Amino acid sequence: MTTETPLEAELHRLAGSVPDPELPVLTLDELGVLRGVRVDGADKVTVQLTPTYTGCPAIEAMSADIERVLHDHGVAEVSVVTVLAPAWSTDDISDEGRRKLAEFGIAPPRPGSGPGGPVPLTLAVRCPHCGSTDTELLSRFSSTACKALRRCVACREPFDHFKEL
Repeated sequence: MTTETPLEAELHRLAGSVPDPELPVLTLDELGVLRGVRVDGADKVTVQLTPTYTGCPAIEAMSADIERVLHDHGVAEVSVVTVLAPAWSTDDISDEGRRKLAEFGIAPPRPGSGPGGPVPLTLAVRCPHCGSTDTELLSRFSSTACKALRRCVACREPFDHFKEL
């Protein structure tokens, strides 16, 4: 386990503040896809990024946005590398990220117990508008592959649900 230097921590903060291109209410840090930042020399930085799923089209936009932010803060050479292991999980979304999703009208993924842990018995998805758990699936896919489209039976409002992975 390596620890970040103060410079790496600041660069991590900057890269992590980039909004997700598909869910701009969340930063990359809140989404949990930013895995690390390493200073490789004077004005040279490597950023590790994990996609939410293999083939995620947003990874290119994330990389370009990270490069732009770090270039704007004086880093001459930025290399963003894709890291596939460990795989990203919805458990990587921060508590703040989950709060922001709900506030934005997207039902956050149900918290998991991590790999090998017990499977939650409840499969209810809470409506981000009224809080009811009486919801129904309209489509397994919504505006992005990582979200499903649901409707609340109580308030009749449709909403996105960030699927658990």
